[in-house]
Amino acid sequence: MEALNHKDKKIAVLCGGRSGEREVSLRSGTACYDAFLRKGYDVRLIDIADDGALLDIVTQKPDIAFLALHGKGGEDGTIQGYLETLGIPYTGSGILASALAINKSRTKDIYRQNNLPTPDSLTFVRSDFDTSSEKNTNYVSQLASAAKTIVEKCGLACVIKPTTEGSSLGMTIAKKNEDVISGLELALRVDREVIVEEFISGTELTVGVMGYENPQPFAPIQINVTSEEFYNFEAKYATGGSTHICPAPVADKITQIAQKMAVAAHKALGCGGVSRTDMILDDAGNLYLLETNTIPGMTETSLIPDAAAEAGIPFDDLCEKVLFMALSHNKVLVDGD
Repeated sequence: MEALNHKDKKIAVLCGGRSGEREVSLRSGTACYDAFLRKGYDVRLIDIADDGALLDIVTQKPDIAFLALHGKGGEDGTIQGYLETLGIPYTGSGILASALAINKSRTKDIYRQNNLPTPDSLTFVRSDFDTSSEKNTNYVSQLASAAKTIVEKCGLACVIKPTTEGSSLGMTIAKKNEDVISGLELALRVDREVIVEEFISGTELTVGVMGYENPQPFAPIQINVTSEEFYNFEAKYATGGSTHICPAPVADKITQIAQKMAVAAHKALGCGGVSRTDMILDDAGNLYLLETNTIPGMTETSLIPDAAAEAGIPFDDLCEKVLFMALSHNKVLVDGD
């Protein structure tokens, strides 16, 4: 660990919120809060969905906000903008990177602009469909037309998911035409925008990246789903839902490419602090980027703590390291050092 002492700093761990990932965020926040307590910090745990929580941030004015928020309202630039208005430093990515990365369609645009391979995809918005009634003939025919376009462009199987939800909420792997229609309906109920992408069979890997000006990758993790068809909410957070192998048992060349691509995604999106990029390794040895998370989970089943442990960084030290990085980065921004 760096020979720094920030024990005099008041830390507010922000978690909870009202997104579909609220419960996971509460678990992440509690884990980080407990880590700072064990380290001897002056720390408060704030659920931003509580009445008066945002006003508490104004009145208490912590020296730094440690963000353990997932999903809308916490990982999309909104809380980041609020904190910047108050002049409170925070951990992780800034407003623009957060807003870009939470939108899977915009993220894929950035990937493509930077020559980072990603599955072919289509994007639909709710306004493309007459959703005044799910039984009306316009809606039914519009879904059928969209499904035809999807099969022609992305094939079967394909992956249908809301563009701004995490933890695989509202996601479907469509293997038949009727699955495409039901998957679209599900995703449109969850979000106003839906992304559909080509399904690539292979091994799921994820690579964490840490840093601001000179980000460094962790070892890739291989994810093996044990209880579900794919790495959905249950597989991610239920005990025994999946297993993580770190470092991933892949060739050194694949490890190096995966790390290079994750760092490139982190930089292209303008991420800071810790990010985690998910990818698929197909049977031919090709890697495809799927999405980048700007506030990865910090629960007992989360991936970044696994990768940090493999690198010799215990959980409490990981939390402190993220804090130190944010404080140092903010000092550079303020002082211009």
